[in-house]
Amino acid sequence: SAPPRAKKMAAAMGRAVGAAPAGYTALAVKFAERQRSPHCLLVKEHQVREGADTAHPPRRTLFVLNVPPYCGPDSLSRLFSRCGHVQSVDICDKRGSGEKKDKLMSKFFDQNTLKGFQVAYVVFRKPAAVQAAKALSQEGPLLLSTESHPVKTGVSKWIASYEASIVDPKELKAEVDAYMQDYDKKMAEEEAKAAKEEGVPDEEGWVKVTRKGRKPGLPRTEAANLRVLEKEKQKRARKELLNFYAWQHREVKREHIAQLRKKFEEDKQRIALMRAQRKFRPY
Repeated sequence: SAPPRAKKMAAAMGRAVGAAPAGYTALAVKFAERQRSPHCLLVKEHQVREGADTAHPPRRTLFVLNVPPYCGPDSLSRLFSRCGHVQSVDICDKRGSGEKKDKLMSKFFDQNTLKGFQVAYVVFRKPAAVQAAKALSQEGPLLLSTESHPVKTGVSKWIASYEASIVDPKELKAEVDAYMQDYDKKMAEEEAKAAKEEGVPDEEGWVKVTRKGRKPGLPRTEAANLRVLEKEKQKRARKELLNFYAWQHREVKREHIAQLRKKFEEDKQRIALMRAQRKFRPY
């Protein structure tokens, strides 16, 4: 029998030429026409329990493995658009649990950058498109980057990423203002709901107790903030002054203790003298 290393090399060569694990179909793709060795995408029909995956419905979703980093959602959509209308393409770092994730609404925050090889879920409009996508294995290597739709890599990709990372202050301010308006509205609704439910017993007779302090908090105004900062500054200055004259406080304490000891000795001598001068006077 062949050694384990030879078996691994044979398996790698088999994947390179188009062999695929059980249940998967290997699709040969090339980044460009000048690329010599094709890359294999492993695809199969996404099968889950009915209703378990609302984002990727069964019979209409193609599960794709071994997606290279330079292959984005647009590239996969163009690649499989010849099989039918593509509704959505979701790329993940690993195979998920099938739960639908909230769509990122922010342009500047919560941007997840995926690195390395990934997995993808390609959702078609009709189930027949999934079988047509699997049949692409009979064709030659498919091109991911064409003249009409080039895929950026290397230095051009880094430059595009850097240009996209530059934030427009106006757009950022508009997004932050919109978020804060929504947040203030949500907090006002929660406070109104809490005030409405305060002191009202529920079905079982329990009364909800809210955490409201007796002293209201400081108003969030510029004058109040300045007063707080001024108090902190004065407190810090007093602490620094006390630390600076600590040696003087120690000297004063030593002198005071020496005076107390001196007075104690004088009192002892005076008491002894009074006892010596005391005489017996019976009359």
